[in-house]
Amino acid sequence: MVLEPLQTTQLETLVTGVNLLWVLVVTFLIFFMHAGFAMLEAGQVRSKNVANQLTKNLLTWSVGVTVFFLIGAGISSLVGGSGFVPAFQAADPNSWVSWLFGAVFAMTAATIVSGAVAGRAKLRAYVAYTFLLAAVIYPVVTGITWAGAYIEFGGAAFHDFAGGMIVHGMGGVAGLTAAYVLGPRMGRYNEDGSANVIPGHSLTFAVLGTLVLAFGWYGFNVGTAASVFALSESGELTLGAFSYVGRVAMTTTIAMAAGAIGASAVAWAKTGKVDTLYVANGLLAGLVGITAIPDTTAWWGAFVVGGLAGGQLPIVFSLMEKKLKIDDVCAVFPVHGSAGMLGTLLFPFVAAETPAGGVANAFVAQLIGVTAITVWTVAATAVVWGVLKALGEARVTPEHEQEGLDVSEHGVETYPEFGSGESVVADGGMTTGNVRTDGGSKDD
Repeated sequence: MVLEPLQTTQLETLVTGVNLLWVLVVTFLIFFMHAGFAMLEAGQVRSKNVANQLTKNLLTWSVGVTVFFLIGAGISSLVGGSGFVPAFQAADPNSWVSWLFGAVFAMTAATIVSGAVAGRAKLRAYVAYTFLLAAVIYPVVTGITWAGAYIEFGGAAFHDFAGGMIVHGMGGVAGLTAAYVLGPRMGRYNEDGSANVIPGHSLTFAVLGTLVLAFGWYGFNVGTAASVFALSESGELTLGAFSYVGRVAMTTTIAMAAGAIGASAVAWAKTGKVDTLYVANGLLAGLVGITAIPDTTAWWGAFVVGGLAGGQLPIVFSLMEKKLKIDDVCAVFPVHGSAGMLGTLLFPFVAAETPAGGVANAFVAQLIGVTAITVWTVAATAVVWGVLKALGEARVTPEHEQEGLDVSEHGVETYPEFGSGESVVADGGMTTGNVRTDGGSKDD
């Protein structure tokens, strides 16, 4: 029996249905990254602040996605030149699939900030910043890039495939700025300026969160190849973005592995030991580094980008900690900020084919994009947190910080069975009695 060729309308329905299904599946993968962020950050804070960190992650999604639906998507379209078109005004219900795909990217940028300000930011201050980030700060970034494509130089356009700079770089810069405005946690630095290490309470959670994030990252990068099928002008069924999806999957995987190796090697060279958190965060830095360019990078370029992104992590973190005195609790800037910048700037040098406009012009276009996003993010974030600080609403009181944000902000203890006994005081000294390694106070 000979099957009749599918009619054009049937092919269009097939293409639309498969593409919508693919985008929804990868969107759910990206949403699951919030579980990874929650575990990674919870593992890197002290046990007296775990519930606070988990609450921030939950509210980042809940508040942020609502605001992005009502305001943020419209601001992005406005800046991009299409007028203010909020998501709720969509004429076609299926266009909300594209909105949701954009929303999970926006919420990734927002939740990165929570790791930098852990242990001392007021919950209401963080939620207020999340509101403004989802409503204005992030949409302006997408407006000048993905929505408007304004950044170009000499025939070369700014290239960021899946948000290496637009999402992760922006989030890392925002986190660094917020951490600087807030100041370090109590006991982080001595009077002579030397730094004290304040370890997180669960390395297990941190590594689990890392692997969950890595799993979801395939939705982030591979999922951005958002069209499985396409129809040619002649009505022929062809591959859409899936024509290069194998390259995206390969470079994402190789950069991830190289990031962990690079961080391990530098940490070992610096200290003679391989720090587990550096390995975990190096893996993530490798992923961030390739996120802007997985669709164009040569196989060897994935090793270069991932290795450099991971290798810079211990160096940049040490610089922030010892020279700049910025207390970035979860290392969000070296993982997301500097790694995102690095990968974005390397675009023309590791591309499998010479980019449009040539290598030099492409690099200038990338540099302009990175600079514009950085300047805007620093300025907007500094203003918001600066105003909150001036109003006395940015940071919890010293008493609440020492007690722990779980109790002071939420009235709960994450580990109540360990809530009795004397505490470790903020300067690192200990009182007599049962010692609590997390710095929490006595449970009366």
